[in-house]
Amino acid sequence: MNNKLTQFDHYLTGSAPAALIIREYLVPVEGADGVLFPPTFASGDGFPGGYNIDGEGNEPKIALIDTVGAQSNRIEPMFAEPEYAELVPQVVIKAGTKSVSLLQASHRAGDAIVRCTPLQVELEKAFKELLDGNATALAKIAPTSLVFGVWDSRKTQAKMPRLIASTIRAYNVRRLTRHAQFNPTMDYVAAGVLTEPEDLRDSEGKVIGKHPFAQRGFTHVPITKKENTHGGVIADGGIRRDATLALAALSLIKAGSDEKATLLLQRYILGLALVAFTRPPGGYIRQGTLLVSDTREGMGRKADEVYSDGKRVTFSLKHEETIEFAKKAANEFGVGPTFDDKDEKAIKFKKDEKGVVRCEVIFNAKLAEADLKEAKSANPRKSKKGEVQATAPTNEASSQ
Repeated sequence: MNNKLTQFDHYLTGSAPAALIIREYLVPVEGADGVLFPPTFASGDGFPGGYNIDGEGNEPKIALIDTVGAQSNRIEPMFAEPEYAELVPQVVIKAGTKSVSLLQASHRAGDAIVRCTPLQVELEKAFKELLDGNATALAKIAPTSLVFGVWDSRKTQAKMPRLIASTIRAYNVRRLTRHAQFNPTMDYVAAGVLTEPEDLRDSEGKVIGKHPFAQRGFTHVPITKKENTHGGVIADGGIRRDATLALAALSLIKAGSDEKATLLLQRYILGLALVAFTRPPGGYIRQGTLLVSDTREGMGRKADEVYSDGKRVTFSLKHEETIEFAKKAANEFGVGPTFDDKDEKAIKFKKDEKGVVRCEVIFNAKLAEADLKEAKSANPRKSKKGEVQATAPTNEASSQ
């Protein structure tokens, strides 16, 4: 057998590492003392909203720069790029004038946008097979759902964990604030081209920010809202991306009791995972946060195999090697499902002239309406007095 195809089989055995990990130090393009901007989160459950910064009092503060979910959503669409497109089916959902790749769907194969298409039936079958221990059908339609995790929370409740988890955090951070002042192109009132509305200012003579005259840009407006004062952070303790490829979780992905089919399936998913895991991360995170590798002494990038007994072994793997392996594994497994060509109702997955498997389906508003109706009948609603009222008998709701 081709050595290229079997070169990572040791990651599929009982003696395999529990995980591969990458720790990579990053730095703002402006320099180590440059300002970067964490994401802001809504308030709730005791969290006041704003930046997610941990550490009390004089403790070193740790800021979350990019979450596991955000990192996954940045990485997964890479498989639509020409260099990687042949590795997975390119499923596109047309909704009105918009086309959305399944690789961009927030909940992957469990997302509403694909659930309300003709693929609904095939995906539901695939999720049911997944519950029975066979991930083959799901790997044929949406293999990255097995790499980045999926939960069919609206239907079968089938769930698979992420193989790849990646986060970016900044350490020993100093929080900054900022304020702003909007200045119109000209003083419309002073120039006599507009008359200042009588209700523009409050009792203290300050411009009311929500007044149309202010909102449409005809007067000076200082921005005083608390949520607009986030000025970023400076990471005195550095910035680090921690990425994990959970090989122990890969062992959960099987093709039922068929050992040969399971090996082909696991090689295929491992290939996709290695390609995504070893690809250098893009520098752009969000406005004001552009991060690159930190090449200072003691920083850089470190990769280890971590075993169940705690042993760590440094490993080096070139991205180009993983692509070559992934292509061979994909060819052996077979990208995309095979349906009866004579069945006019079957979803068509076809290879284009470049060998990329493609499928286009239409978002069906009637399926969406039925989905909403099912949700309403399955969940009790409250009356005006707060009493729970069932909209359908319990057995009916549970059977739909």
